[in-house]
Amino acid sequence: MINSIWNDSVDLKKFDTLKGDLRTDVLIIGGGITGILLASKFQELGVQYALVEADRVCNGVTLNTTAKITSQHSLIYNKILKEYGTEKAKLYYKSNQEALEEFRAKCKKIDCDFEEQDAYVYSLNRSDIINDEVEALNKIGAEFEFTKSVSLPFTVAGAIKFKNQAQFNPLKFINAIISDLKIYENTKVLSFDGEAFITDRGRIFSNKTVVATHFPIFNKFGLYPLKLYQERSYVIALKDAKQVDGIYVDENSTGLSFRNYKDMLLLGGGSHRTGKEGGNWHELTKFKNHFYPTSKEVTRWATQDCMSLDGIPYIGEYSKIAPNIYVVTGFNKWGMTSSMVASNLLSDLIMGNSNEYSDLYLPSRKICHPQLFENIIESTINLITPTAPRCPHLGCALKWNNAERSWDCSCHGSRFNEDGKLLDNPATADLKIKHRNH
Repeated sequence: MINSIWNDSVDLKKFDTLKGDLRTDVLIIGGGITGILLASKFQELGVQYALVEADRVCNGVTLNTTAKITSQHSLIYNKILKEYGTEKAKLYYKSNQEALEEFRAKCKKIDCDFEEQDAYVYSLNRSDIINDEVEALNKIGAEFEFTKSVSLPFTVAGAIKFKNQAQFNPLKFINAIISDLKIYENTKVLSFDGEAFITDRGRIFSNKTVVATHFPIFNKFGLYPLKLYQERSYVIALKDAKQVDGIYVDENSTGLSFRNYKDMLLLGGGSHRTGKEGGNWHELTKFKNHFYPTSKEVTRWATQDCMSLDGIPYIGEYSKIAPNIYVVTGFNKWGMTSSMVASNLLSDLIMGNSNEYSDLYLPSRKICHPQLFENIIESTINLITPTAPRCPHLGCALKWNNAERSWDCSCHGSRFNEDGKLLDNPATADLKIKHRNH
């Protein structure tokens, strides 16, 4: 069974479809947790807004998250410190710690299975990079511990522990804050004509607009097809597997993650660039059979994450040539605290307030990173590959994903089912399949 563990935990409220034209001060495009948090913020501030979602709210990446609320984002701090300096690394830590505390405060009033947990990033054999992260964390004054004692079924070279982090059920949380929000579902934004946003139901006029569509859907400005790529990762939920005493993630991007939910162990991993080969559920099943041979798989699912060039999300002005349009993307698998950071930062920018984190997350920051050239090479190869079908986003060749029975784009991550129905953006149209040769 392919079904997120959160899928049947609540019955989310349904919202009407937009019929005709709409005028609003603020338009939010995208109904994942980021869009919902931002809509909730504007509701509290008394700002006129509307949120439009192409499908049902929280039916995409938010539905498939493992919902770790933590400021420990693998080995990000040494990376930021080397690239941008100590002050930027401090700001990243501070912004995510504040986001964690805001979730903690909100969840005190909400029944959403919120639990405080210690978070660990571990390495199987690279004590050197763990030590480098320890040095970086000491320089920025972060609270952490180094340890080799972990409740995993294998030994590690070292681990970094952030105490008092958290996990929750994201749909229960969303369900508690969504009921009074102004939302239109099944309302797909197709384009922007310079004056209004064109939907399949009418035109939307707004003074300020936030594009919170996971991968930005407008290609004419911002260079997001170069600045982002997407990764697939996989989860299996196990019963009768020994539980862990916190939240765990491997520093290696192809490694495993662990967290508990009720009486289940959520085992994640098998990651790969969308459209490429990877471990997927096969890798997780192999691990389960070796380390948890008596456990039972309850369900399995997959998710997709936007990866930025430098490991820091893009939150702010969409482009210098697109005034009054804002973007939030590139959460690099850490969407919970990042979504809260984004809601606070974007609400400040839209309200004309200063925010100390705006330069850190600036989408138009420098793009000369090794990942940029990897993205260019991948896109070039797929643009000149003479096979069908082609992605309607920018024309890249699609690859057949046998594990998930889908057509996937390794350029930018759009995905389609075997009949051509759009599964993941940035494409906005279904795929027209004339033949299948997989």
